[in-house]
Amino acid sequence: MAAHPLLPDDILVFERGWLSSNNILLRADAGSALVDSGYVSHAAQTLALVENALEDQPLTLLVNTHLHSDHCGGNALLQTLYPGLRTLIPPGHAEQVRQWDAQALSYAPTGQSCAPFDFDAILPPGSTQRLGQRDWQVHAAPGHDPHSVILFEPELHLLISADALWENGFGVVFPEIEGIEAFDEVEATLDLIESLQPRLVIPGHGAVFQRVEAALAVARQRLTQFRGDPRRHARHAAKVLIKFKLLELQQVALSDFRSWIAQTSYFDQLHRAHFGQHDFTAWSDELMQDLVHAGVARIDSQMLFNQ
Repeated sequence: MAAHPLLPDDILVFERGWLSSNNILLRADAGSALVDSGYVSHAAQTLALVENALEDQPLTLLVNTHLHSDHCGGNALLQTLYPGLRTLIPPGHAEQVRQWDAQALSYAPTGQSCAPFDFDAILPPGSTQRLGQRDWQVHAAPGHDPHSVILFEPELHLLISADALWENGFGVVFPEIEGIEAFDEVEATLDLIESLQPRLVIPGHGAVFQRVEAALAVARQRLTQFRGDPRRHARHAAKVLIKFKLLELQQVALSDFRSWIAQTSYFDQLHRAHFGQHDFTAWSDELMQDLVHAGVARIDSQMLFNQ
């Protein structure tokens, strides 16, 4: 497998679809590290990508930038098939992982899945970690997730940004769904990224990119829009949750999908906080129609299809 043309040979990026986060393999003869493991339904694909790239070399370390289901869903399978694999997670939800609290870890309220996994140590912000052949700075990056971290390699000026910065924005600000103000934290994280002056960014989703100033400008513009109209962010968040589930299911009966929405608590929170004047079922149907009009979903014979 060829390395990315903008990256050294020891760093491989497996660019995934939007159901699974990108995986970053940091190779070294003494033992390689993987950053983020994708969604649980694609765990076998994550494993195949890693095995193909490493051949007979060991995978010794697994690192999660944060614990959303699309970033850690392959952890359990990798831990099973790589004996001795050490797993590092950000500190904020360590106790919830020990107890496997699917509610606190967001899997229940989002209606998403994640196979239970263990961890060996935390990934403290402010530390430096040897991952593969290089030393990476760990920085706190709250906003999208209050406990997320980003990883920065200062010699290459290379940033693993997770969902704090994409080329076209950033991830849903999940604390805002729960009524916790977090747009200021998004701004602070964008300021941090700007101060690091990365020349190259490996995002949690999408292609590796160089135009960091342009990406930051897009992210700041989007943040300004969400601050000015929190309902806009709420509607965006609801559609992202719907699209994510549709990516997982691919097709589903409309009646079953309406039931899933009604049983998934983040939709209830978003509806009550921002759209309570509208009937819940009519509101959720309107969200699905928005996805149809955007060309990313299709409704036919009372079935909803991913496009």
